[in-house]
Amino acid sequence: MNYLSSALALGAALWASQASAQTSVQVYGLVDGALARITNANAAGDAVTKVPSATGTLPSRIGFRGSEDLGNGLQAFLVLESGFALDTGTSGQGNRLFGRGANVGLKGAWGALTLGRQNNMTAYATLKSDILGPQLFSISSIDLYLPNARSDNAIGYLGSFSGWTLGATYSVGRDASAAGGAAGTNCAGEVAGNAKACRQYTALLGYETPRFGINASFDRLYGNTGAGNGLTSSSHNDTYTTVNGYLMLGSTKIGGGIIDRERNAATGRMESILYYVGASHPIGRFVLDAQVAKRDTRRSIDDVTMVVARLTYPLSKRTALYASVARIDNDGVSAVALDLGGTVGVGLAQNGVMTGIRHAF
Repeated sequence: MNYLSSALALGAALWASQASAQTSVQVYGLVDGALARITNANAAGDAVTKVPSATGTLPSRIGFRGSEDLGNGLQAFLVLESGFALDTGTSGQGNRLFGRGANVGLKGAWGALTLGRQNNMTAYATLKSDILGPQLFSISSIDLYLPNARSDNAIGYLGSFSGWTLGATYSVGRDASAAGGAAGTNCAGEVAGNAKACRQYTALLGYETPRFGINASFDRLYGNTGAGNGLTSSSHNDTYTTVNGYLMLGSTKIGGGIIDRERNAATGRMESILYYVGASHPIGRFVLDAQVAKRDTRRSIDDVTMVVARLTYPLSKRTALYASVARIDNDGVSAVALDLGGTVGVGLAQNGVMTGIRHAF
């Protein structure tokens, strides 16, 4: 099946139906392509040059967003969003057709209620504080769950009231894909007689003004037989607790946060804390971003430190050129690759450079 062709056909059908159904449907997307070179990509210390598949500065995607006014301030909505690898054209997020989102819901002054595959609260927690976002060199490389913080089979709520934001999700089967990796961990859930199998619940509380914002989030996911990351029983779990914030100083933005992770798996207990802080500053038409991050692994010397800088030049409101340089240092037997989903020799440092173009539509 050509997933992208199917998605486009569905979008055309939705668009054609809006006249009779009086539903507004928007087709949107983003295509981001880059060329990168990274050192020490194997134990021999060899470098590699690649066109990244996962992301440049932002993951490539095509989506369909629809809404219908039901009256009295109530709206129905839908989201179908497909991620794809620009280098080969294959589907992303564990080979899902609509891996970035497939949900329907209702929204009003009280907030939004969403049913289906959706971003959970860990995704929203770092949205404004992480200066670099899910680019190729970023904290996403240090913890691959962060750019994949979505839940299958989920019901979610998100609302904002006088600066306060409150959100939560609950999933009865957090990840139905068996493709492997962070985007597919084989935990479909919905098991009769085992209410904890592949369950996940997340929550967020935040406060924002035009000058600053802060939030805290909690995310606990359970495993089951055959699930990835060592969560091979419903008694195993992985827990993320975060505190994140940003501050505006004129046109300069400073953002940072702390992400605590505790995993109780078949391989034993692991705990780490990821710290990150960054800044974004306009220089004429250019935008300069920089970020420092460190993962401290408890009861271990296998720590990771990353430094990244990025320069972006907008050619228009939709198109931008960018370049990024970065370095990662692996201590002990750590082997975290600088480039998202890449490879590195055990205990080796990596330097990387990347340049690319991004277009939104």
